[in-house]
Amino acid sequence: MDLQKHAQTEPAAPRLSELRASDADRDRIADILREALGEGRLTADEHAERVEGVLNAKTVGELEVFIQDLPAAHQRTAAPAYTPVPPRPTPGAIPVEADANVVAVFSTASRKGRWRAGRRLHAYAVFGTVEIDLSEAIFEYQQVVIKAVAVFGDVQIRVPENVSLRGTGGGVLGNFEVDTLDSVDSEAPVVYVDGLAVLGNVEARPRRRKLVEDILDRVQQKVDRTLRKHLDR
Repeated sequence: MDLQKHAQTEPAAPRLSELRASDADRDRIADILREALGEGRLTADEHAERVEGVLNAKTVGELEVFIQDLPAAHQRTAAPAYTPVPPRPTPGAIPVEADANVVAVFSTASRKGRWRAGRRLHAYAVFGTVEIDLSEAIFEYQQVVIKAVAVFGDVQIRVPENVSLRGTGGGVLGNFEVDTLDSVDSEAPVVYVDGLAVLGNVEARPRRRKLVEDILDRVQQKVDRTLRKHLDR
């Protein structure tokens, strides 16, 4: 009985220090080191050595080591507790019908650039290739579901590196691969990939140095546009 309880226990959520570091995290630490060099707290050699370590760091915890003895590291407000992202969307938050369909049958199709991501997108590649690039998309909803089906085809999905990414699916003589991604911001968008690859390929991963805009900034911009419309009347 104890073994059954142990097997059913869900894995603990990763701590903030264990999360993979993004380029934005490395830039933040590099800025602190640059200020410390200018203030005379670090020598040129110490600065160069630490910057090299920052570039090679893999996790947020490894980055923090390089600024532990600097005042700037202790002047920042404490980060909120990390809230784990559920493996599936919130029940009722995502409609059954797709907001858009991207289909490639013996052809190629893509959705990329500056576009508005709905709550649900369906991508079908049958002897073809579909590219879904969210790296410059406008997220109007926090949860986005992409249903990806590849039959003798290829579906490639790219997301900004500061969102959360989850995947549920598999392959039948094919490849289904989603790079799990956790944003340090609990309000960041979450992209769920629900896929199936039959003698095909479905891949989802972050695009480096691409960051989603702040949700609150977009809401404020929308309010500003609405006010301007009323003022212009």
